[in-house]
Amino acid sequence: MGDNTRKYRDLARNIGVLTIGSFATKVLVFFLVPLYTNILSTTEYGIYDLYATILSILIPILTLNIQEAVMRFALDGVHERNTILAIGIRYLVWGTLITAAALVVNDICGFSALLKAYAVYFLLGFIMQALSGMMIAYIRGVGRIADLSVSTIVNALGVIVCNILFLVVFKLGLAGYFMANIIGPLIQCVYLMIRARVGVSVRPVDAALKADMLAYSKPLIPDTIAWWLNRIADKYVIICFIGIAESGVYSIAAKIPAILNAFQHIFNQVWTLSVVREYDPEDRSGFFSQTYATYNCFMVAGCSALIIADKPLARFLFAKDFYAAWRYVPWLLIAIVFGSLSGYLSGFFSAVKNSALCAKSTVRGALCNILLNVALTPFIGAMGTAIATAAGYVVIWLLRFAYSRKYIRLRVKMARDVVSYLILILQTVVLIVLDGLMVYCIEILLFAIIIALYRDEVIALLKTIVSAVIGKTAGKRETI
Repeated sequence: MGDNTRKYRDLARNIGVLTIGSFATKVLVFFLVPLYTNILSTTEYGIYDLYATILSILIPILTLNIQEAVMRFALDGVHERNTILAIGIRYLVWGTLITAAALVVNDICGFSALLKAYAVYFLLGFIMQALSGMMIAYIRGVGRIADLSVSTIVNALGVIVCNILFLVVFKLGLAGYFMANIIGPLIQCVYLMIRARVGVSVRPVDAALKADMLAYSKPLIPDTIAWWLNRIADKYVIICFIGIAESGVYSIAAKIPAILNAFQHIFNQVWTLSVVREYDPEDRSGFFSQTYATYNCFMVAGCSALIIADKPLARFLFAKDFYAAWRYVPWLLIAIVFGSLSGYLSGFFSAVKNSALCAKSTVRGALCNILLNVALTPFIGAMGTAIATAAGYVVIWLLRFAYSRKYIRLRVKMARDVVSYLILILQTVVLIVLDGLMVYCIEILLFAIIIALYRDEVIALLKTIVSAVIGKTAGKRETI
């Protein structure tokens, strides 16, 4: 029991530290959404989102997903950490050279006028996002969670200040938006390098270590591609059948789910650390089963609450034509719930260094998403896209849950969980189909039912929060 208390305390402390930084960041960025939607057109926002989406898949492919291996092998504490980072940097350099060469070829041959117009920003964006991802992975691996938390605030402040200068003062439009999102990660990287006193080994690369790192990272490339397809399929199908302006509206819809996604991101950053350190395939202490139940409770309840708040938040955040995005929010929230649970289960695959299972499940989920996208979007528009996205994440969760049984014995109340998921779908239908005060009466009733279903987890979670705040009794009793 005492050992479990330490596990929960370590996990809660890391989550708490990252939450402070992430919450401050999200609040700061959250209130800039009206600025973006008032200054940028739906088409401009769609163009930036398209560039960001392309970068999100190019970086892991051209760097062989090496940042994931940097985090995992730094976490082991067996090899010299500077050597691990040096191997990662080498692949980052190769990826940058390939990207630069491709942009030069496009400039000469004129394959894409859109890519040519923003080529410099594209290359700088590649460099900064790749380096930022590498540094974040390294800092996670060496356990400097507090520095990581502060760096997210530094990044957000840099982006915000630059956006105000470039969009409001200098009126640079889309080019200014690009520059702001390049400078922010640059400041974050410099901060992390200084705080962690990062040095890169200049000695010859350890061939065996490099081979082991690639053996871990390469199977994650199909996983990354599949996750990317889960996101990009939405945008390209919408562009194909409806237009790029609607793609911009759909993209802005993700701003509300980003509230829930923020906690998922925080949790996933520290969860792998806990799984690797505390891994027990029989879960004799019940640590993993209880953590899964509490995490699931939090995500479902958070999703339910945000569905209720969807329209009011959309009225505040989304200006002009962007307001229509509220219709897609509930399905995207449900997708995040299942994406978060899939991320939880992937921690066990990381612990045993079986990254191939992650890829297998994600590829199948992406295939489901794409097929449903093509089938639904021509008939019901972007709503079909949102439904397809949620369905794809459900498939990933189901497969990972089945695969995880080989590595961990989780005790889960599946019947109760399924009922809560069905309630989320019912909430979504009610919000979209009905209108007026009655909608919120029904929504609040359904939220209350979810809380009743998870009453034990809710009580335990509240006790944990109170204990963490007080701090005096955290080490004297079981917190969950």
